[in-house]
Amino acid sequence: MEMILVRHALPVRREATIGPADPELSEIGHQQARYVADYLVSEKLDALYSSPMKRAVQTCAPIAAALNLSPTIVPGVAEWDQNSNEYIPIEELKASNDPRWQAMLAGEWKSDESMEAFSARVVENIENLINSHSGDRVVVVCHGGVINSYLAHVLGLPNGQFFYPNYTSIHRVAASSRGHRSVISVNETSHLRGTGLVTGLFDAW
Repeated sequence: MEMILVRHALPVRREATIGPADPELSEIGHQQARYVADYLVSEKLDALYSSPMKRAVQTCAPIAAALNLSPTIVPGVAEWDQNSNEYIPIEELKASNDPRWQAMLAGEWKSDESMEAFSARVVENIENLINSHSGDRVVVVCHGGVINSYLAHVLGLPNGQFFYPNYTSIHRVAASSRGHRSVISVNETSHLRGTGLVTGLFDAW
């Protein structure tokens, strides 16, 4: 089967909220989500899943509409910051050289889950989906940390965040019934080329 992991689109900035920030998509994010939905129409997809977080659910919505699929929410692919009271797009942190950007570069982990527990949760939930869809092509709309953790697992890398998945980037893994896992592609963003929209960390702000 083919497991397709899609990172959510660009959310709004939200800080110092009471309870989890859980931001919705920005105007740009909604445009990105429509472009990735249009791109995926050309593929035969058998199932669609989403993290419960708003930025993932809203990215998933146009994909579901375009492909006439009913998405299923999977709490186990929520991001490591799901309980944080702030969300600031990493591009903004980088542009201002915010101390939180420096902390991310240093590999500091600030979550109510350990990195090991988060990675184990992600791998278990994605593997459960794989085992439920032999021979299928499945999309999971999720988060950068989730994508990092699962691809690190497939590649045999240590737990952690080893690369930057762009907004609405597509990441493909081939999974056999015998347990073999192979990375097919990473960070596909051809659907955003020529649109003038932000794709990720290396775009100008």
